[in-house]
Amino acid sequence: MNGDKGFTYPAALLLIIVVSVSLMVVQKQWSTIMKRDREKELFFRTSQIIQAIESYYQNSPGGSRQYPRSLKVLLKDNRLPGLKRHLRKLFKDPMTEDGDWGIVYDGKGRVKGIFSRSQDEPIKKAGFPKAYKSFENKKKYSEWKFVYEPKKETAS
Repeated sequence: MNGDKGFTYPAALLLIIVVSVSLMVVQKQWSTIMKRDREKELFFRTSQIIQAIESYYQNSPGGSRQYPRSLKVLLKDNRLPGLKRHLRKLFKDPMTEDGDWGIVYDGKGRVKGIFSRSQDEPIKKAGFPKAYKSFENKKKYSEWKFVYEPKKETAS
């Protein structure tokens, strides 16, 4: 009977330590899974916005093609008769709390691209599609610039 004294308390402490360490490991794995999902969402949202910028640019009236003055004009383009929507909604940046994008401007102050303002380190470092090869080995999401560059037309 005397040998059992004091055994319960150290066993309970050991159990608490083991459970705490296990929860820390699970939390780290869960946060990595969530960050990876936000990265995928970042690529989806930026592709939608870049396609809208391309559509706005390609559908410019007259011979002078222009980038939009802001992202909001992608929602309602009144340059031609009738209403044209290049984007159904203005997506937020999934990597930042406020959801605001960084903007890449052309030489005339018009929007030709976006980027996340997040200073976090990306999980994805390699294996990007050809269009995003410049993203390889970047240290921050803010270094990933999603930009629409029109293809140069060649004379035949």
